[in-house]
Amino acid sequence: MSIALKQVFNKDKTFRPKRKFEPGTQRFELHKKAQASLNSGVDLKAAVQLPHGEDLNDWVAVHVVDFFNRINLIYGTVCEFCTEKSCPVMSGGPRYEYRWQDDHKYKKPTALPAPQYMNLLMDWIEVQINNEDIFPTSIGIPFPKNFIQICKKILCRLFRVFVHVYIHHFDRIILMGAEAHVNTCYKHFYYFGTELNLIDRKELEPLKEMTLRMCH
Repeated sequence: MSIALKQVFNKDKTFRPKRKFEPGTQRFELHKKAQASLNSGVDLKAAVQLPHGEDLNDWVAVHVVDFFNRINLIYGTVCEFCTEKSCPVMSGGPRYEYRWQDDHKYKKPTALPAPQYMNLLMDWIEVQINNEDIFPTSIGIPFPKNFIQICKKILCRLFRVFVHVYIHHFDRIILMGAEAHVNTCYKHFYYFGTELNLIDRKELEPLKEMTLRMCH
C-alpha cells in the first residue's frame, strides 16, 4: 500500500466511530479468526465459509459490523466528490435508482441526492448495530429471531454503496491508488453475501459484468 493510500485510509474519514468488539468475548475471537484468515492470504471464497462448530448468527454479526466499518471508510474517501450537484439522485448509472425508505421520516420510497441517502443509510445501520436487542454483545443473550432478515436488509443497502462508488466515483478511487483495496473489499463482501445467501441476486445486477470478471 502506498504512503498516500495509507494516509487516506488511516485518516479516520468514517462518518462515525467504529463499532468494535470487546476483547474476551466470543465475537472478538471470531473477529480475530476472520481477520487472521484474511491476513494470511487465504482464498477469500474459503475465508467466508462458516467455521466448523461456530454459530451462524455470530459469524454474520461479526461480518456485518466489519463490512459497515470498511464500506463507510471507502465512501468516506470519495464523499467530498459526491455532492447534491454531482449526484442529485442516489443511483448506479441510468438504469438503477435507489429510493430511501425508513420507519420514521420517509414512510414511502423517496428519491434523494446520493450524499443524503448515504448519511441516512449509515445512520440507519449504526443505530441497529449499536442496539443490544439486535446485536447483543454479552454472552448468553440471544439474537432476535429475525436477525438474519435484518442483516440481509443491511447488506442489501451496503451493496448499493459499492454500486454508486464503482459507477460514479471510481475515477477518484483510481487516482488515490485505492483500486486494489476497494476491489478486495468488494470481493470479500460478494463472496460472503452469496456463500450464505444473504443478498438477493437481483440486487447484484448493476455490477454483474464487473463481478463476473473479478470474482470468477
